Amino acid sequence: MNSDHPFVVVGCGGLGSAALYWLARSAAPYSSVLGLEQHALGHEHGASQDHSRIIRLVQHQDAYARLAPAAYDAWRQVESLSGQTLVTETGGLVIEDVEARRGLPTGGRDIDGYLEVAARHGVDLELLDAGALAARWPQFRLRGTERAVYQRRTGIVDARRANATHIALARGYGAEIREHTPVRDVHEAGSHVEVVTDDEVFRAEHVVVTVDARTNEVLDGLLELPLTVLQEQVTYYATPNLIDFSPGRFPVFMWHGADNFYGFPVYGEVATKLGQHMGGHEVTADTRSYDPDPVRRKRQAEFLAEHVPGMLGPELYTKTCLYTLPPDHHFVLGPVPGAPRVTVAVGAGHAFKFASLLGHVLAELATTGRTRHPIGEFALDRPALTDPGFARSFHV
Repeated sequence: MNSDHPFVVVGCGGLGSAALYWLARSAAPYSSVLGLEQHALGHEHGASQDHSRIIRLVQHQDAYARLAPAAYDAWRQVESLSGQTLVTETGGLVIEDVEARRGLPTGGRDIDGYLEVAARHGVDLELLDAGALAARWPQFRLRGTERAVYQRRTGIVDARRANATHIALARGYGAEIREHTPVRDVHEAGSHVEVVTDDEVFRAEHVVVTVDARTNEVLDGLLELPLTVLQEQVTYYATPNLIDFSPGRFPVFMWHGADNFYGFPVYGEVATKLGQHMGGHEVTADTRSYDPDPVRRKRQAEFLAEHVPGMLGPELYTKTCLYTLPPDHHFVLGPVPGAPRVTVAVGAGHAFKFASLLGHVLAELATTGRTRHPIGEFALDRPALTDPGFARSFHV
C-alpha cells in the first residue's frame, strides 16, 4: 500500500494534465500529487491529441458563456508562468447556411442563438450577411443564403503543447507521473480512496478521474454513467495557398449547414485542417479503429471544393479521435454521489478550450470541496445522468 501521494489524478490527457498542474501548484510543498496514465504521455488513443482546438468567447449556451472568460484567463496564467504560447487569436466566424438548415432542429445553435447568448454575456459580435462575409474573406464561395457572426478574440489553443506544458509545470511543483500504468479499480476505503494498478495500490485522500471514454471502466462498482463514445476525425490538407490561409489572414470557422464543419488556417502543420462536427460511428475505447471513414473524407472534400476551394490540397493525413458524450452533451464535472473523495470529469467532446480552467476547478474541488466557478449544470446527479429515459440530444 503506497500512501506517499495524498492526491492522485487518473488519466493525464487534456483535463488530467491540467488538474495535475493546478493540484501540484496548490498542494506544494506540503502534499505530493501523482498522475497515472495508461499509455505514454501525448498518446493518440483518446480526445486530446493533435495541435489545434478552437477557443472562443462566443457560445450558444449560457453555461459555457459564463465560463469562457475565465478559460482565457487560465490559459494566460499558464502562458505567463511557462513562457509558452498556447493561445493564438485569429478571429473566428460562425457561418450558418439558413436555406440548408431550414426545417432542421438547431437547439439554439444558430446565428440568433449565438447573438442572444452573446448579448446576455457582453460578448461583442459582428453580424455579417453573405456579401459582407465574401468581401472581407474572399476565400469563401457562398450561395447568398448564408449569414455569420465574427468575434475577434476567437482563435486556436495548441492542445499538444498545452498538455506538455501542464505536465512540465506539474513536475516543477513536485508531481510524479507514471506512464504505462492502467488503473484497474478505484474505491473508497474508510477515510481514504484506494487506486489499484497492476503493480501497486495507492491510498489517497482524494482521486480525480479524467479518463473520458474509460470512465465507467475505471469507476466500475462506484459509478456508471450513460455515455456514448463516437469516433470522430479531422483531415489536414497541404494547400499551396499558404498566404491566403495564414492565421493572420484567415480565421477559424464553424459552418452550420445540412452538415456541420469546423476549419482552421495553416497551423501546427504546413496545411489547413477541417473536421465534421459529430456524426461518427459509435465505438468503445477498445473497439475504436484508427482508420478514417472514407465517406466523411469525401464529404469534407466536397464541402471545401464548393465553399472554400483554396483550403484544399493533397491530403497530408486524416486522424481519428474519440468524443465521450452524456445524453445532454454537457460536461460531467463534480464529486461522485456517495463517494465525495472521488471527483470525475468528462469533456463531452468540446472541453479542450476550457481545459486549464476545468483543471483548476478539479483542483479546487479536490482540496477544498468547492469552487468559485459556476458548474451546477455539469453535476453528476442531474436528470440526464440519472434518468434512464432521458433522450439523447447531442449538439448537431
